[in-house]
Amino acid sequence: MSYYFEKTLTNVSFDEAIEKVTEELKKEGFGVLTEIDIKATLKKKLDVDFYNYRILGACNPPFAYKALQAEDKIGTMLPCNVIIQEREKGIIEVSAVDPAASMRAVENEVLNEVATQVRDKLKEVIKKL
Repeated sequence: MSYYFEKTLTNVSFDEAIEKVTEELKKEGFGVLTEIDIKATLKKKLDVDFYNYRILGACNPPFAYKALQAEDKIGTMLPCNVIIQEREKGIIEVSAVDPAASMRAVENEVLNEVATQVRDKLKEVIKKL
Protein backbone atom coordinates (compact mmCIF):
# COMPACT_ATOMS: atom_id res chain seq x y z
CA MET A 1 0.00 0.00 0.00
CA SER A 2 1.28 3.44 -0.93
CA TYR A 3 1.51 6.13 1.73
CA TYR A 4 1.11 8.99 -0.77
CA PHE A 5 -0.41 9.96 -4.09
CA GLU A 6 1.14 12.17 -6.73
CA LYS A 7 0.88 13.99 -10.01
CA THR A 8 3.52 15.32 -12.38
CA LEU A 9 3.10 18.79 -13.86
CA THR A 10 4.96 20.06 -16.91
CA ASN A 11 3.05 23.21 -17.78
CA VAL A 12 4.03 25.40 -14.79
CA SER A 13 7.14 26.69 -13.06
CA PHE A 14 8.10 25.55 -9.57
CA ASP A 15 6.75 28.75 -7.98
CA GLU A 16 3.56 28.58 -10.05
CA ALA A 17 3.07 24.98 -8.90
CA ILE A 18 3.31 26.07 -5.25
CA GLU A 19 0.71 28.78 -5.88
CA LYS A 20 -1.57 26.36 -7.71
CA VAL A 21 -1.29 23.71 -4.97
CA THR A 22 -1.99 26.32 -2.29
CA GLU A 23 -5.08 27.54 -4.19
CA GLU A 24 -6.45 24.01 -4.65
CA LEU A 25 -5.83 23.22 -0.98
CA LYS A 26 -7.80 26.33 -0.03
CA LYS A 27 -10.73 25.24 -2.23
CA GLU A 28 -10.88 22.00 -0.21
CA GLY A 29 -10.78 23.82 3.14
CA PHE A 30 -7.05 23.53 3.87
CA GLY A 31 -4.69 26.24 4.93
CA VAL A 32 -0.90 26.03 4.80
CA LEU A 33 0.41 26.20 8.36
CA THR A 34 4.06 25.60 7.54
CA GLU A 35 6.28 25.88 4.52
CA ILE A 36 9.74 24.34 4.54
CA ASP A 37 12.17 25.18 1.75
CA ILE A 38 14.44 22.12 1.77
CA LYS A 39 16.78 23.55 -0.88
CA ALA A 40 17.44 26.73 1.13
CA THR A 41 17.68 24.86 4.43
CA LEU A 42 20.23 22.34 3.15
CA LYS A 43 22.27 25.15 1.60
CA LYS A 44 22.28 27.12 4.84
CA LYS A 45 22.88 24.20 7.23
CA LEU A 46 25.12 21.91 5.16
CA ASP A 47 26.31 24.15 2.30
CA VAL A 48 25.06 21.60 -0.24
CA ASP A 49 23.15 22.20 -3.43
CA PHE A 50 19.79 20.47 -3.71
CA TYR A 51 16.97 20.71 -6.22
CA ASN A 52 13.78 22.70 -5.61
CA TYR A 53 11.88 20.88 -2.87
CA ARG A 54 9.18 22.46 -0.73
CA ILE A 55 7.08 20.88 2.02
CA LEU A 56 3.69 22.44 2.72
CA GLY A 57 2.07 21.54 6.03
CA ALA A 58 -1.64 21.59 5.16
CA CYS A 59 -4.42 21.65 7.72
CA ASN A 60 -8.19 21.48 7.43
CA PRO A 61 -9.25 22.84 10.85
CA PRO A 62 -12.64 21.07 11.18
CA PHE A 63 -11.07 17.71 10.38
CA ALA A 64 -8.04 18.38 12.59
CA TYR A 65 -10.42 19.15 15.45
CA LYS A 66 -12.36 15.91 14.88
CA ALA A 67 -9.13 13.93 14.74
CA LEU A 68 -7.86 15.49 17.98
CA GLN A 69 -11.15 14.71 19.69
CA ALA A 70 -10.87 11.09 18.58
CA GLU A 71 -7.21 10.69 19.51
CA ASP A 72 -5.34 13.28 21.58
CA LYS A 73 -1.84 12.19 20.43
CA ILE A 74 -2.73 12.45 16.73
CA GLY A 75 -1.02 15.82 16.66
CA THR A 76 2.18 13.83 16.13
CA MET A 77 0.87 13.14 12.61
CA LEU A 78 -0.45 16.63 11.84
CA PRO A 79 -0.45 18.58 9.61
CA CYS A 80 -0.81 16.70 6.34
CA ASN A 81 2.32 17.18 4.25
CA VAL A 82 2.22 18.03 0.58
CA ILE A 83 5.53 18.19 -1.26
CA ILE A 84 6.42 19.99 -4.45
CA GLN A 85 9.72 19.01 -6.04
CA GLU A 86 11.55 19.78 -9.25
CA ARG A 87 14.18 17.11 -9.78
CA GLU A 88 14.48 18.01 -13.46
CA LYS A 89 14.01 21.48 -14.92
CA GLY A 90 10.38 21.97 -15.91
CA ILE A 91 9.09 18.72 -14.40
CA ILE A 92 7.26 19.35 -11.15
CA GLU A 93 6.09 16.47 -8.97
CA VAL A 94 3.39 17.10 -6.38
CA SER A 95 2.83 14.45 -3.72
CA ALA A 96 0.47 14.35 -0.76
CA VAL A 97 0.45 12.05 2.22
CA ASP A 98 -2.37 9.52 2.41
CA PRO A 99 -3.59 10.15 5.96
CA ALA A 100 -5.74 7.03 5.89
CA ALA A 101 -2.63 4.90 5.30
CA SER A 102 -0.55 6.62 7.96
CA MET A 103 -3.30 6.70 10.59
CA ARG A 104 -4.35 3.10 10.08
CA ALA A 105 -1.67 2.17 12.62
CA VAL A 106 -3.74 3.97 15.26
CA GLU A 107 -6.52 1.51 15.86
CA ASN A 108 -9.33 4.04 16.22
CA GLU A 109 -12.43 3.70 14.04
CA VAL A 110 -13.49 7.36 14.36
CA LEU A 111 -10.00 8.52 13.44
CA ASN A 112 -9.90 6.22 10.43
CA GLU A 113 -13.18 7.70 9.20
CA VAL A 114 -11.81 11.26 9.52
CA ALA A 115 -8.57 10.24 7.80
CA THR A 116 -10.50 8.75 4.90
CA GLN A 117 -12.44 11.99 4.42
CA VAL A 118 -9.21 14.02 4.50
CA ARG A 119 -7.60 11.60 2.04
CA ASP A 120 -10.49 12.13 -0.37
CA LYS A 121 -10.06 15.90 -0.17
CA LEU A 122 -6.30 15.69 -0.74
CA LYS A 123 -6.83 13.36 -3.70
CA GLU A 124 -9.19 15.95 -5.15
CA VAL A 125 -6.49 18.63 -4.76
CA ILE A 126 -3.96 16.50 -6.63
CA LYS A 127 -6.50 15.56 -9.31
CA LYS A 128 -7.34 19.22 -10.05
CA LEU A 129 -3.73 20.28 -10.63
